[in-house]
Amino acid sequence: MILTIANQKGGVGKTTTAINLAAAFASKGLQTLLIDLDPQANSTMSYVEPDSVTSGRTVYEALSDGDVTLEQVIRPADRVGNLWIAPSTIALAKIEAKLLGELDSHYRLKDEVAAVRDRFDYVVIDTPPTLGIITVNALVAATHVLVPVQASYFALEGTDDLLETIDKVKIRANPELQILGAVLTLFDRRTLLAKDIRDQVGRVFGDRLFETVISKSVRLEESPAYRESVLTYAPNSSGAYEYYKLSEEVLSRV
Repeated sequence: MILTIANQKGGVGKTTTAINLAAAFASKGLQTLLIDLDPQANSTMSYVEPDSVTSGRTVYEALSDGDVTLEQVIRPADRVGNLWIAPSTIALAKIEAKLLGELDSHYRLKDEVAAVRDRFDYVVIDTPPTLGIITVNALVAATHVLVPVQASYFALEGTDDLLETIDKVKIRANPELQILGAVLTLFDRRTLLAKDIRDQVGRVFGDRLFETVISKSVRLEESPAYRESVLTYAPNSSGAYEYYKLSEEVLSRV
């Protein structure tokens, strides 16, 4: 499975979901690749010393430089077995201009992933909060999409645009692409609003809404600062339990 985590709305927990799902897969002994397609590079910084990401060996070069491949970019995560990272830096923000007008611009990542696919059981792709060429590359390369949705009043803002983009990608570029489901994040069980939001999202995604919800959690917010997933930083926390449970639910759907 090649799983893209996508939602053009910012602050919904895409990176948190990517780093913790990837860690959960790895904890099960599955060889897992986490591709950081967000120029903010938070997935990268969660598992790799920033100073060790050398110039010329990031996702940006793999997508824009014919002499650099994804194979050369991939590196093992610090202190996490079975997990590999394709790191990013802020340079990735230049990729839109770099690929503009290129005939194969939407297929760059798909081609690179195909070359290393046999090495990994699962590939997880973190994306930026936009529907530009980076996210389209991630959708074209993926077999499945997971949509994190923040449990807030404006939860479904922009969802129509995302679903429309997915449909367009399915028509020609990637007919096999499937929406694996939506997961509610930053969920506060104490509020009536959270329940209302869950009902709203359920009406849009139907049975593709995951039963698992990701609650608001201090431990989830802290763990990236220590370059760890919540599963190792706070294994007894609600965040660790919920992301492990989500990983089980994801695997059951594939």
